[in-house]
Amino acid sequence: MARAVSLLLLLSIFYIAGTSSAYSRPSSSYIQKSCKATTFPAVCLQTLSAYSSKIQQSPQNLALTALSVSLSRAQYAKGFVSKMTKFKGLKRREYQAIKDCVEEMDDTVDRLSKAAQELQRLSGFRGDEFLFHMSNVQTYVSAALTDENTCFDGFAGRALNGKLKSSIRAQVVKVSQVTSNALALVNQLAATH
Repeated sequence: MARAVSLLLLLSIFYIAGTSSAYSRPSSSYIQKSCKATTFPAVCLQTLSAYSSKIQQSPQNLALTALSVSLSRAQYAKGFVSKMTKFKGLKRREYQAIKDCVEEMDDTVDRLSKAAQELQRLSGFRGDEFLFHMSNVQTYVSAALTDENTCFDGFAGRALNGKLKSSIRAQVVKVSQVTSNALALVNQLAATH
């Protein structure tokens, strides 16, 4: 179920990206203004501007698009890290750290999928129901961010240095940045109600 929703979200994003051009929509200023409140504003603007025609001036569309971008990056990172387990000559500790990271990235994908599903349903809720579902979204995205950080914990220390560690770190950092931004935009949406 989560994979089907993830695929649907990704296809929607790719369609929207193909039909919109960055910075040419009036909503780009809305995105730019909203991204200023994120931890990584340049990354936020870079990753969301292509979707300005879908986002328009909607805080919910902005947060949902940010979650979709984060989900897409998490799925890519999960695949990337999974491929690392096939490297020849891995030390036992390296293999275990990579395997643990794959599990954490799998959890990230699952939590971001759930957050996106919950966020899509928000427009039908008001008052306490809205707050309950918004809290669920915030919890899922926060947990995904924790999973991403935990992924890299297994690579701590000098025993796991080198290209392998650097490659995985680069992928996880990309996911963490967009997830952090998505959480900030979700929090902005929560603050508007």
